[in-house]
Amino acid sequence: MTKAETRYAIDPDTARGFDTQKLRDHFHVGDLFRDGEIKLVYTHYDRLILGSAVPTGGELTLESLPETGTKTFLERREAAILNIGAAGTVTVAGESHQIGTGEVLYIGMGSGAITFAAPGRYYILSAPAHRTCPTRLITLKDARRVEMGASETVNERVIIQFLHPEVCESCQLLMGYTQFAKGSIWNTMPAHLHDRRMEAYLYFDLPDDARVFHFMGQPQETRHIVMANEEAVISPPWSIHCGAGTAAYTFCWAMAGDNVDFTDMDMVAMGDLR
Repeated sequence: MTKAETRYAIDPDTARGFDTQKLRDHFHVGDLFRDGEIKLVYTHYDRLILGSAVPTGGELTLESLPETGTKTFLERREAAILNIGAAGTVTVAGESHQIGTGEVLYIGMGSGAITFAAPGRYYILSAPAHRTCPTRLITLKDARRVEMGASETVNERVIIQFLHPEVCESCQLLMGYTQFAKGSIWNTMPAHLHDRRMEAYLYFDLPDDARVFHFMGQPQETRHIVMANEEAVISPPWSIHCGAGTAAYTFCWAMAGDNVDFTDMDMVAMGDLR
């Protein structure tokens, strides 16, 4: 049986007293993609689960998780699977889906066990659901692309939206990823909050010798966590979430909470950051 690591919710006053290691213990997720394993982290922020499956020469099946207290993993949950590796196959509810590199499979509540086949490298996201939405493979052609930024401000990027009301129906998961043009490193300034939703980032497509400085915390007292390739970070609803890399990178963003309005953000003026 698969088991998850649990991360408890931390309030901003408590987080203010954390040193570097304590920040990493609570918000950083490293060693995420392990060959031949499913690894999951169960967060107390909107009960989001994030993790990975890396089948090597065979299959891995996610059927149940004791942390959810249900007979099956998806009994009261929805999920999204992003493939950041070579094209692979994910089977759910008796149907096999060929997921190409950079594509996403949305899985509706109650769909049963999920089986991952090599050679894919799968990033897993799941949130509680109160209704079933249709399972659907979302290709790059299906996704919504939003180009933003400029080379002059080193933030030229494209936001590729997969779980978004204009692309794929979901219960409460929002999800996609942002790719940076060569020479651009900053996301997202001015910073923002959305107290109605938590968020998680997976940084990938980052050179091994490069790092992203992920900024978090309340606007008046920011902190940073140093991120390497294929590492994730949990962003509480009270925290900003932005970053600057030593090279261009891609990050997967996922949100769960009260609504699925991607533009529902509380902007923070540059002059208010501390």
